[in-house]
Amino acid sequence: MGEAIVLIVDDDEVSLLTLEATLVGSGFSCLLARNGKEALETLKTGGVDIVVTDQQMPVMGGLELLKFIKADYRNVPCIVLTAYATIDSAVASIKEGANDYLQKPFDPQSLLATIRRSISYSKLSEENWKLKDHLSQKYSFHNIVTRSKAMGQALRDAEKVARVPNTTVAIYGESGTGKEVLAQAIHFSGSRMANQFVAVNCASIPQNLQETELFGHVKGAFTGADRDREGKFAFAQKGTIFLDEIGDMSLELQAKLLRVLQERVYEKVGSNTRLKADCRVIVATNRDLGAMVKEKSFRADLYHRINAFPITLPPLRERKEDIPLLVGHFMELFRTEFGKPLPGISEESMGYIVDYPWPGNIRELKNCIERAAILTDEEPILPRHLIICNNRLAGSHQAKDTAGDGKIRFEIELPKDGFSLDKVTEEVMRQALELCGNNKSKAAELLNVDRSLFYRRK
Repeated sequence: MGEAIVLIVDDDEVSLLTLEATLVGSGFSCLLARNGKEALETLKTGGVDIVVTDQQMPVMGGLELLKFIKADYRNVPCIVLTAYATIDSAVASIKEGANDYLQKPFDPQSLLATIRRSISYSKLSEENWKLKDHLSQKYSFHNIVTRSKAMGQALRDAEKVARVPNTTVAIYGESGTGKEVLAQAIHFSGSRMANQFVAVNCASIPQNLQETELFGHVKGAFTGADRDREGKFAFAQKGTIFLDEIGDMSLELQAKLLRVLQERVYEKVGSNTRLKADCRVIVATNRDLGAMVKEKSFRADLYHRINAFPITLPPLRERKEDIPLLVGHFMELFRTEFGKPLPGISEESMGYIVDYPWPGNIRELKNCIERAAILTDEEPILPRHLIICNNRLAGSHQAKDTAGDGKIRFEIELPKDGFSLDKVTEEVMRQALELCGNNKSKAAELLNVDRSLFYRRK
């Protein structure tokens, strides 16, 4: 346990000194107080790891001391000792925040074990609290940057529903718009944040395994079920389960999910035992569930049930005012992650990025900036660093076979003062080499030219 500091509080001098001798002999450091008021003055100086207090004392007794400790020193565990043990006094001590309760005279080994256990539990609780606080800050709504009115409204709606722990939320949006990020923000901003956030991608699970994945199964439920298995709903108890791509869920499983949402119970595969589903359900999809209902590929009753609180995230092409904010956010992220200065991004590059339609939305933008951050050294991000969307340059005027007749058409606006055709050729060759890993033969084949052209040019 090391040099843990124990504050001993007791008005009986013999008992006080006996406790001190026992604890010091077992490797603890001790501070002494004769009543609750003295103990509070000692606690103000800090450094106390645990309080061992008598229950009945003049000036301020143990139970009153516990109230102050619980209010102002949440992380300091307390053990109550008393020579007048009753069930009522034990219950009162625990209610006021005591970690344990021992009757005098006590066995020294039992006291030492109780102190060590209480300190370990307190440290574990503090680490758990810090982790939850870190997650709460990491997934806070404040970390979702936006100037878009539509996105701002979606965030305000999400913040409101986060305060209502049982309401089902449906998040709609294209792939890459941040549906899971929003779901995490809802979870970690609500009263369920102390428990697990369990994400399930319905599209990635074969339909014949979806039910056991969600609800679990009992031994012998089917061939190969050699043991009981918990499902995702069990792991999400008192927390949140996030069902992504719910449009890919089978109709049979949709009926069982509807029952979960209506009755808050479920059964493992192969069992008739009802289990409680005490968790918030958040669903998400990039599909048009209304159209799927008309096509009878999605249940109408489930559709209306999950739409208790719908939120739609706009695609990035409809919130272009957010693109510079997101670029700055990702730049700062990669500065820290890569340990590089990343001085910035050129105006021309930003223009290309803003003009690009981003079919992969925020996910694609982040990947683009990550690649550019890797490629650049001490220079700003330039257009040549912005290879995206199947290795095409963002915003560049590209050659396209627009009519499907095999002829290439360039979308180029010639400047009035002209430009160098050689520079255009050099840029095309440079991009071809980059695409081909600097292999001149492959680059020549890509451009349908003789490879000697690459050797003649410097």
